[in-house]
Amino acid sequence: MNICSTISVPLPTHRLASSALRALQVDLELSPLVKRTFRLTNPESSSIITRQNEIQVNRTAGEPKTGQAATDDNVDVSDESLTVLETEYRATTNRMLRVAVNAFMDSLGVVVGVMEELDVDVLGNELGKP
Repeated sequence: MNICSTISVPLPTHRLASSALRALQVDLELSPLVKRTFRLTNPESSSIITRQNEIQVNRTAGEPKTGQAATDDNVDVSDESLTVLETEYRATTNRMLRVAVNAFMDSLGVVVGVMEELDVDVLGNELGKP
């Protein structure tokens, strides 16, 4: 895997970032040519990825369940400063990367839309909307 893309999505609270991670991680990558990794990071270090900030690694549809990393025992997944959802994609071709990222952006749009509509106006209040 030699082509990489990292998408950082800042969210207003840790609860929303964690909810987005849980909602998005259930969809497996269908192609074994694409690997996806989710992390929650804090805004200051979102471009510097450390093992302590890594929350979950997704597997592709063809990999065994043991390929999925669970949370580290020493990672505090309730750390309120972790409000940035980072998604890293690795793919073997530009086309595979583009297709995977486009699908992710569609899913992310749905997740954020649901949060905005159903989460008691949290996004509207947090972002200063009426």
